[in-house]
Amino acid sequence: MSEGRATVRIHTGEGRDNRTDLYQDPRNYVGDNNRDKAILRDGRGHTVDTECWGDGHHR
Repeated sequence: MSEGRATVRIHTGEGRDNRTDLYQDPRNYVGDNNRDKAILRDGRGHTVDTECWGDGHHR
């Protein structure tokens, strides 16, 4: 079985889910703007992607 590939943007603010954008909580922001880390995991718990920001670095 081959796995498909797609691009999906994950947001933490207000918005409506659609084919390319998913919103974690449409009423509340989850992280802060100073320093944070987001980890995207698949259905098996494996890390798919990470994003870090704050303290002078953005990855």
